[in-house]
Amino acid sequence: MTAPRTAPSLDEACVVIPTYNERENIVRLAEALKRLSPGLRVIVVDDESPDGTADAAEEAARRLPPMRVIRRRGKGGRGSAVLAGFAAALDEPGVRALVEMDADFSHDPAELFETVAALARADVVVRSRYLPGSRIVDWSLQRRVFSRFANALARALLRVRLSDYTNGYRAYSREAAAAIEPARVDSTGYIVLSEVAVQLHAKGFRFAELPSLFVNRRRGESNLGWREISSAARGILRLAARGG
Repeated sequence: MTAPRTAPSLDEACVVIPTYNERENIVRLAEALKRLSPGLRVIVVDDESPDGTADAAEEAARRLPPMRVIRRRGKGGRGSAVLAGFAAALDEPGVRALVEMDADFSHDPAELFETVAALARADVVVRSRYLPGSRIVDWSLQRRVFSRFANALARALLRVRLSDYTNGYRAYSREAAAAIEPARVDSTGYIVLSEVAVQLHAKGFRFAELPSLFVNRRRGESNLGWREISSAARGILRLAARGG
């Protein structure tokens, strides 16, 4: 599988942002992204946030086109929200790069240009917290233990050579995003990142990693709990059992 010969521009990119109770963050993030390139597409996928995230995002979208909001019923999880956003982005023929990132500024918008540019040499670009030059700021012990455990387990059992399986700041070529098979994704949360990576690796798509600055959220509420942790572990074991 060959990567695109030229890097997409930000005007050819679409950033998909899954949200749940991110009213404090989403408008600021959308504004920061649009300052990078007015033509950058943004899709917010909200899981019926009780804090009014979707309303705030729609108000921002009226000021910051091309931006749109997808409202989903219930809390379907981060992974399935990203896949729903990707499906919508692929309906736009001008989109050559699809990016997923979190709404809480843990993923630095300033890294977006370099991330999309790296699609000139790869089909999937992962911003890794565990490469030389990366930095993690203000993480709790719980987060550090979860991340180290999940990544060690994934590296031991799965075949994709990644230092960071669980960071959701990633860019995909249009071809790679279109090759994802949502019907074969069994999970809904962060483990979807590993499921998608295994799918695309098996299809021959090329991966690259870049260092990243990861800043623990300072606004909003974290979705990480022991349910998410146990779900991730079970998901990795399930992937390995079926030949991931």
